[in-house]
Amino acid sequence: MTKAATLDAKESKELLTPTDLDRKGTAQIADELRHLLADTFALYLKTKNFHWHMSGPHFRDYHLLLDEHADQIFAITDDIAERARKIGETTLHSISEIAKFQRLTDNSEPFVAPKLMLAELHHDNLELVEYLRHAHEVTSRHNDVATTSLIENWIDEAERRAWFLFETIRGL
Repeated sequence: MTKAATLDAKESKELLTPTDLDRKGTAQIADELRHLLADTFALYLKTKNFHWHMSGPHFRDYHLLLDEHADQIFAITDDIAERARKIGETTLHSISEIAKFQRLTDNSEPFVAPKLMLAELHHDNLELVEYLRHAHEVTSRHNDVATTSLIENWIDEAERRAWFLFETIRGL
């Protein structure tokens, strides 16, 4: 066994929380949560990036909208991570792990036009909904009612953000 595998085994044993859920199922659920957490952090940072770099005639409205969205996105990060821990699994440890597990793309461009910012966030929120729906299938399959219930709320919030972004860019 490699040193990394030994450390992973020790971490898993030390952080194991009792649960009535099947261990194979909790490992699959935790993998989904790990990806969701990485995507959520990526979407949070992109939303804040666009919030900070917003410009143009609708600056105030867009700036405030993105700040509201970022707050909502950040608020679920702790719930995602703690849910993994409640079922006896581990979660992300570092920024490098966020980069490793995220599926949403970053945007490091020095300038992005406001309409393109909003359109990209609209797309990302819809993509997050897809990932949430897949995670919902996994948690349902393993009878993890608590995680499934949380995911349903997160889907609703992401759909609402996508709706607001869609309506905002529709007339531009």
